[in-house]
Amino acid sequence: MGIQLRGSWIRETIVMTLCALLTAVGNHFFRFPNNFTFGGVTGVAVVLQYYLPLSTATINFIISNALLVVGFLVLGKGFGLKTAYVSFLLSFFLSALEKLCPLSAPLTDQPILELCYGIALPGLAAAILFYIGASSGGTDIVAMILRKYTSVNIGRALLITDFLIVLSAFFIFGIQVGLYSVLGLMVKSFVVDNVIESINLCKSFNIICENPEPICNYIMTTLNHSATVYEAKGAFSHRPKTVIITVMNRPQAAQLRKYIRSVEPTAFMIITNSSEIIGKGFQN
Repeated sequence: MGIQLRGSWIRETIVMTLCALLTAVGNHFFRFPNNFTFGGVTGVAVVLQYYLPLSTATINFIISNALLVVGFLVLGKGFGLKTAYVSFLLSFFLSALEKLCPLSAPLTDQPILELCYGIALPGLAAAILFYIGASSGGTDIVAMILRKYTSVNIGRALLITDFLIVLSAFFIFGIQVGLYSVLGLMVKSFVVDNVIESINLCKSFNIICENPEPICNYIMTTLNHSATVYEAKGAFSHRPKTVIITVMNRPQAAQLRKYIRSVEPTAFMIITNSSEIIGKGFQN
């Protein structure tokens, strides 16, 4: 089922740790020095640091904890514990980077280049966290709540949640930074949706053949999936055919395609992409 990120708590803990590190690196090295405000608690922190005698990491920690309580109450204990872990690590990594690699100016004189990294690293991390039922805290929690009670996807929920925060960049940092921030928010929403869709991507097979037994056995015994089988008839030849319908992840799809070519070269296969498979073995 896509990339295997869910499962054991050890694997999920490693994934959440790496996501927190990615977010911290993207924020510290690319967002904060350029005052890019894509929304979220880090966006609020970038704005409020000019009015409060606190660092961005400290402001981020305070607001994240307040929203984390809301997440526990509305989204449940599992989501809350994962988000608490990521939020703690994110604050820790940001504080560590402030001490180990302090920055008083952007890394380069190329704001577009830094905007790309400032979008890509936190956006990728956010998408993976949403996929495993967690978040980095902050307004991501608000977006998750909005997604839970409405039909909007997570990228659009992020866009709605963070839009007002991004608008503040125009008044505080000027038109140029404001325009960069609006662009960053829109691209981040696009990145999150597309990464989640890519992770969820599966291959749907419609296999039309005359000897279904070897194919069905391979699907069930080797790939550990099931299939639906029904009888059909060729429109031109009027010969009896069997149609096999099954869904699996991309690596398994490559194995099945190769196997079918070896045992029944005349089989007709229709293979389509699907990012939303609901049922046993896939999404609940």
